Amino acid sequence: MFESLGQRLNGVFKRLRGHGKITETNIREAMHEVRLALLQADVNFKVVKEFVQSVTEKSLGAEVLQSISPGEHVIGLVHRELIELLGARAAAFDLKQGVTNVILLFGLQGSGKTTFAGKLALHCAKKGWKPLLVACDIHRPAAIRQLHVVGEGVGVPAFDLGTDHDPSEITERAKRHAVEQGRDLLIVDTAGRLHIDEVRMDELRKLKRTAEPTFTFLVADAMTGQDAVNSAAKFHEQVGIDGVCLTKQDGDARGGAALSIRKVTGKPIFFAGVGEKPDDLEVFHPDRVASRILGMGDVVTLFEKASETVDQEKALEMQQKIRRQTFTLQDFLDQMQQVRRMGPLKKVLEMIPGVKQMMGEEEFDEQEFKHIEAIIQSMTPAERENPSLLNGSRRKRIADGAGMTPADVNSLLQQFDQSKKLMKMMVGAPMRAMGRAAGVPAAPGGGGGGGGGYSKKKRKPRPKHHKKK
Repeated sequence: MFESLGQRLNGVFKRLRGHGKITETNIREAMHEVRLALLQADVNFKVVKEFVQSVTEKSLGAEVLQSISPGEHVIGLVHRELIELLGARAAAFDLKQGVTNVILLFGLQGSGKTTFAGKLALHCAKKGWKPLLVACDIHRPAAIRQLHVVGEGVGVPAFDLGTDHDPSEITERAKRHAVEQGRDLLIVDTAGRLHIDEVRMDELRKLKRTAEPTFTFLVADAMTGQDAVNSAAKFHEQVGIDGVCLTKQDGDARGGAALSIRKVTGKPIFFAGVGEKPDDLEVFHPDRVASRILGMGDVVTLFEKASETVDQEKALEMQQKIRRQTFTLQDFLDQMQQVRRMGPLKKVLEMIPGVKQMMGEEEFDEQEFKHIEAIIQSMTPAERENPSLLNGSRRKRIADGAGMTPADVNSLLQQFDQSKKLMKMMVGAPMRAMGRAAGVPAAPGGGGGGGGGYSKKKRKPRPKHHKKK
C-alpha cells in the first residue's frame, strides 16, 4: 500500500537532499512535485491544496532555510503533516466491560463487509472478547451462508433468523441470544447498497436506533479511491458513523482514500485490511503509516508482529545456538518459517528503516521460500544437522527429491554459510535489543554492547571430520 506515492515522494526528497543549499525556489519546485504525487495517488484535490500550502509556508521559515540540513528539515515537516492528515493518533477502540457491545457495519455492495466482520471478530477474540456475528443482510442471496462460513473460519459463531425478519428485530433477538451464551460483543453485518438510496438509509437509521451501537463503522474498499471517501461522507451525513474501516488496503498502491477520509469526513480510520488471511487486519496508526509512506520503516509494528508470531523459548534457544555455532539447516528452516508467519517478506522488510530505499522497485519472489523448504525437507535429519556429509551423490539425491538441480542445492548451502556468518555478527547488542522489544530475555553470557556476544577466549578449530565420542 502507498507504494507508488512513496516512490514519488522519495524521488522528490532525494533531489532535495542533493542541493547544498535550500532556497525558496527549491522548496516551491519540490512542493509542486509533492502536489502532483498526491493528486496521482487519488487524494482529494482540496486536501492536496491545503496540505501543500501548509508544508510550503512552514518550509519557508528561517529555521528551515538556515538549518544545517534543510532537506531533512523539509522531510520532517512533510512527515508531521502526513501524520496530522491521517488523524494524528490511532482512534480509541474501547469496548465496554459488563455489557453486550454492538458494532454495526455499513457499506456499499462489494466493499468486503462480511470478510471484514470475520477479521474484526478474530481481532477482538484475541483481545479476550467473546464475539458473535449477526447476519442482517436479508437482501443478498447466500449472504447469511457466507457469514456462517466466515465465522467458522475464525472460530466465531454466527446468528441469523433467515430473510423473513427485519434487521432491527434480528439484532434484538441476537442480543438476547448473546446474553444467554455469554457473548459480550455483537458484530452486525448489514446489507450492502449499490448506491445510497433513501429507503435503505431509513432501514439503517431504524437499526441504529434499535441496536444502540457502541460503534458504527463504514466499511469502504480502499481501491475505489475517492468513491470510498464520498460514500463515507454521505453515510455520515445521512446515518452517522463513528469511523471508517478500509478493506483491500494492500491492493491500493496509491493510498488516496486513506489520506483523504479524515479531512473530508472528520471521522478517523480505525482498521485497515492488509491481506486475504483472517488475521490480516491492522489497527490504523497515523504515525506508523506516515513513516511507511516516506520509507522510514515501522519498527513498532514489526516488533508487535514478532511478539505475536515468534515462539519466545525458541527465539532464546536460537540465540544460544548461534553463539555456540551449532546452528543447523533445520534451525535455518525453522527461522525462515517463523519469518513467513509474520507476512510476505517484502512487507516485513519494508518495516525496517532504510530498507525500502535499498530495495527500490525490486520484487521478492516468495516462491524462493518454497524451493528452500523443499530442498531442506529432502535431506535426512543427519544431513540437516551436519551439512559436511553432503557429497556429490547426496546432493543429487536431494535435488531429485525436491524437483530442483544440484546447482540449486549448492546455492542454498552457500546461502546457509553466509547466514551463519551474518548471524554470528548479530548476536551481540543488536540481537539483544530486538529480543527485548519482542519480549525475549537476553541469553546468558551475552557479552557487552558490540562485543559479538561470545567469549574472547579462542577455541581451537574442530577438525573437518571430527566425530563426537
